[in-house]
Amino acid sequence: MSGDVPFGFGQPRDPDDESRDAAGSGSGGSLPPGFGSGGFPGAGGANGPEGFDMANLGAALQQLGAMLQSSGGENAGPVNWDLAVDGARKAIVEAGDPTVPDAQRRAVEDAVGLAEVWLDPATEFPSTAGTALSWSRSQWLTETMPAWQKIISPIAEQMQATMQTMMPGPDALGGGAMGLPEGLPPELAAAMGPLMGMAKAMGSAMFGMQVGNGLAALAGEVVCSSDVGIPLTTGGHTALVPSNILAFSEGLDLPDSDVLVYIALREAAHQRLFAHVPWLRARVEGALEAYASGVKVDEDRIASALEGVDLQNPEALQNAMSSGVFEQEDTPEQKAALARLETLLALVEGWVDDVVDAGAAERLPSYDRLRETLRRRRATGGPAEKTFANLVGLELRPRRLREAAQLWERLRTSGGIEARDALWGHPDLLPTADDLDDIDGFLDRSNDFDTSELDGSGPAEESEGEGT
Repeated sequence: MSGDVPFGFGQPRDPDDESRDAAGSGSGGSLPPGFGSGGFPGAGGANGPEGFDMANLGAALQQLGAMLQSSGGENAGPVNWDLAVDGARKAIVEAGDPTVPDAQRRAVEDAVGLAEVWLDPATEFPSTAGTALSWSRSQWLTETMPAWQKIISPIAEQMQATMQTMMPGPDALGGGAMGLPEGLPPELAAAMGPLMGMAKAMGSAMFGMQVGNGLAALAGEVVCSSDVGIPLTTGGHTALVPSNILAFSEGLDLPDSDVLVYIALREAAHQRLFAHVPWLRARVEGALEAYASGVKVDEDRIASALEGVDLQNPEALQNAMSSGVFEQEDTPEQKAALARLETLLALVEGWVDDVVDAGAAERLPSYDRLRETLRRRRATGGPAEKTFANLVGLELRPRRLREAAQLWERLRTSGGIEARDALWGHPDLLPTADDLDDIDGFLDRSNDFDTSELDGSGPAEESEGEGT
């Protein structure tokens, strides 16, 4: 696990990484349209400076003006969501966003209906009352945006609050407050307020662009609403993205209908779990918020890096600020939050694996090949892996997922689906990271665990505790 990139969906990549993007891996941000690698129109292009294009310059300046105008100045939030949505939509359309024809919608409904029938005897959790939805990539963005705002905002807000403690305000004249030296010249102090407001707006806009680029990349990969590890819908609705499912099935030499049913099985299983374990979603969000609350910037480290730097020299200032001074080491509290998050996500995916195994392994002829394809996708970095790696620096380990799946399978084999699903009755019943390391010991202990004093409903108010 790493905290080098505590927020966002990656950073602008080297041109050498374009081949990885073409293969569908990575979800990093990019520079605004019209900018080359040198930071101005025409720079780094095939024609070099001689190819300077005034039209590109005008478009870039228009974009910059619109970005600042829409950012809200000093009242800007940590993420410019309007900019994020607008940029993501444009990128999705440019990459290709076919509409979902009626035939595909009917196929999705049939696949989800079949999946629900197969899952009924495989879990104690009944089917949800939600409908089967078919989304285009743009619809995925629109429908999941509220969930993304809830997930990302706490991290962005903490980052903004941390950075604001280092920003001088207009009231800092001569007082040495907020890190300013005593006796600051009045004309400089008077200029600091607007400059800091612009910096805040720029930060909000840059976060917005980064989030938009990341979501646009995910929109081209996700096959269903739960493909990032947690369902991004409410109301128990299953939602599949047919165009991405077709892309996922390319090269598998399997019937598209088999792939569609397999994805529907996993999506429906996720929906059942989160619909019938009311504290589960809050527990995931709580782990993310716990990580965000520990985000800090080492002011002494920054001050040391800036010592002796000519602040009127943009190049020297840029070199100092890009030297890694903003990178942070995760605190013990953050490491604990990430460990809880990793274990919880592994338990969710492991449970889904076991439920789908029990429900479809003997019914779907291509099941083994599809399961192996999904495992390879995870190992090379699927949507869930990319999301949490770039959001909080959490690297989901395939080994943890396999251990969790094995634990759920052994529980089902020894005690039936009732014993397996009963562990979701309360947060304190769930296995911990240590339990995944010692499955035999956990199974022995769980047989003797007294649940008489635990409320089987798993109260939501305990969802932010120190459990898994």
